[in-house]
Amino acid sequence: MSSSEPEHSAGPHAETTAPTGQAGALPAVAPQLRALRRQASLTLEAAARAAGLSPAHLSRLETGQRQPSLPMLLALARVYGTTVSELLGETVADRDAVVRAADMEPTTAGGWTYWQAGASGRGMQALRVHVPYGSQGDIVRVHPGEEWLHVLRGRLRLRLGDATHRMAPGDSAHFDSLTPHRIAAEDHDGVELLFVHTLLQSPAAALCLGPTPGDLS
Repeated sequence: MSSSEPEHSAGPHAETTAPTGQAGALPAVAPQLRALRRQASLTLEAAARAAGLSPAHLSRLETGQRQPSLPMLLALARVYGTTVSELLGETVADRDAVVRAADMEPTTAGGWTYWQAGASGRGMQALRVHVPYGSQGDIVRVHPGEEWLHVLRGRLRLRLGDATHRMAPGDSAHFDSLTPHRIAAEDHDGVELLFVHTLLQSPAAALCLGPTPGDLS
């Protein structure tokens, strides 16, 4: 994707301005993003291109001027070969096999709310996610790996390639992430999912995340 991608004012791909007095809402993100990029020996331009962002977008994230959405965090985690929880500075002691409900602290990013449902440092990342209404309706994602999701509450619209699937509570989907995919919540209250995806261990892994023409209808 070209680094000259225009900014978007809505959707999970667009970062949000940190509200006055709430700049610490994601305190570890800005310095961690820069540190991980440098650790991966990636320039700002190279990292932004791999994540489907413009260099200006990534620069604002690294300086704390903007807060990333969850899909954006997922994109950067794949590029840097890490997890969203580690991007946020979270750790799970000794890779506990069991994650207790009381330890699942919610994190909000770009309108999405998620709860870590698995340990850090594994080959997969498991999350419980609340997707707000209309979110990601104009975002297509393509990347190596696999994804599995299960609808807990609400109705989900999933676009896989040229096919659109409307999913209800209890429905699941398991697909190759190289298939272009988009998701959107159909209910105004949003949709709640269990979400598992494989992590890319190479910081040079290719990823395309960005808007495409049309909608999911």
